[in-house]
Amino acid sequence: MFTQFRNIDTAFSHIKRFSVFLILACVLVSGFAIWKSFSMVREISGKVYILANGKALEAFSAERKDNVTVEIRDHVKMFHFYFFTLDPDEKVIARNIGAALNLADESAKKSYDNLKEQGYYTNLISANISQEIVVDSVQVSLDEYPYRFKCFATQALVRSTSTVSRKLVTQGFLRNVSRSDNNPHGFLIQRWETVLNEDVLKP
Repeated sequence: MFTQFRNIDTAFSHIKRFSVFLILACVLVSGFAIWKSFSMVREISGKVYILANGKALEAFSAERKDNVTVEIRDHVKMFHFYFFTLDPDEKVIARNIGAALNLADESAKKSYDNLKEQGYYTNLISANISQEIVVDSVQVSLDEYPYRFKCFATQALVRSTSTVSRKLVTQGFLRNVSRSDNNPHGFLIQRWETVLNEDVLKP
């Protein structure tokens, strides 16, 4: 009879150890499944699919801080493109300047008003001059806010008989604003000024 009790006790110990092992295994499997689920959710939420011409293209979302330098450079390039790309047509000038002023504060508006008072835009129209710009580089400093930038560009004044190249350097600061159709990057240029604007001397 004692042997039978010992067998029962041994069997109970085996069952107890097996139960503990089974519980631990269930906890580990459940923990792994939960961790894997969260991992997959994070991975899926980082993917965006864009439908273009009937094809699904995969895009990746990212924090703004990861792309802020790229966005600032593009914002500055867009502003300079609109402000300095002009044709001898009042509607083209008004449209481009309007688009540029959506990206900057009153400092850009003052520059526009000064040029207008000096008859700059009237001269472009009367002399049939087109103005083009190529942004060579944009230096950005994220050390302090508002962010400082310096833009280096080349202007071309295209006449029917000649083309004059000018070296242009401007600088200013950028602060964050709400994104919109008129301001897709969500920055506003402020304290914008022209540091250098001179003819490029031909050798």
